[in-house]
Amino acid sequence: MRILVTGATANIGRKVVDHLLSLGAKDIRALTTNPAKAALPTEVEAVRGFIGRPETLAGAFDGVDRMYLAPSPDTTADVLALAHKAGVRHVVALDGEPESWWGTVTSAVENSGLEWTHLWPGDFFENVGIWAQQIHTTGTIREPHPDAASTPIAMDDIAAVAAAALFEDGHAGKTYPLTGPEALTRRELVAQLAAALGYDIPFVPVSRDEAVAVFTPAMGETAEWYVDSVLGGLAAQTPAPNRVVEQVTGRPATTFAEWAATNAAATIGPRPTLDA
Repeated sequence: MRILVTGATANIGRKVVDHLLSLGAKDIRALTTNPAKAALPTEVEAVRGFIGRPETLAGAFDGVDRMYLAPSPDTTADVLALAHKAGVRHVVALDGEPESWWGTVTSAVENSGLEWTHLWPGDFFENVGIWAQQIHTTGTIREPHPDAASTPIAMDDIAAVAAAALFEDGHAGKTYPLTGPEALTRRELVAQLAAALGYDIPFVPVSRDEAVAVFTPAMGETAEWYVDSVLGGLAAQTPAPNRVVEQVTGRPATTFAEWAATNAAATIGPRPTLDA
């Protein structure tokens, strides 16, 4: 069984490759824009291509049975048409609810003629990197909704579920909403991040307009959308964690504290030195 991993050097795709190897997959093809620099394991076949440019995919699907699809809304339908024509049978897609930003990907997957598995993750642990600029310039986190909560998940857990769905039978037609093991407020996330980093990071509640101004240096024009749609969306919901990661992979999902103990310093950077 040959498995194709698209986006194989991206944050999640690269981890999918590693998890497939740990499960015992022997025939993995990895799609990357630069095979020479991909630094993939020697037992993985690296091929050049980019799903954002379907014209680069000639031959990428030859002999492939199953594929992991990194999201590419503008080209998903074209990519899947090529996969279907080449004989690919099953796609495991990182997408989202039909009414979400990724809804066009979800629709294209279900209309592709392939068997499919949806992975619908929420907030990523790694997204705390958006706070790095604030921490290094002010030593604080400034947001408008300290008690807004989410059920964030590690990218590695998403990749582990993807690999299981690719390597094992029984996942076709399944939709997996993916959460971490606990609901955490924004204030709790900051506190656990600070504990992992070893220094205090106060959470300072601010107005919507001040939050937009705070995020603009790091996010530019998307700061307003982030504050209104992402942070505002979190404030409007009551999240409930599930056990899908454990049910699919056989091990509990990673907690944020566990993730932060290993990854916080690399995500945020060196301890800030602030002017008195």
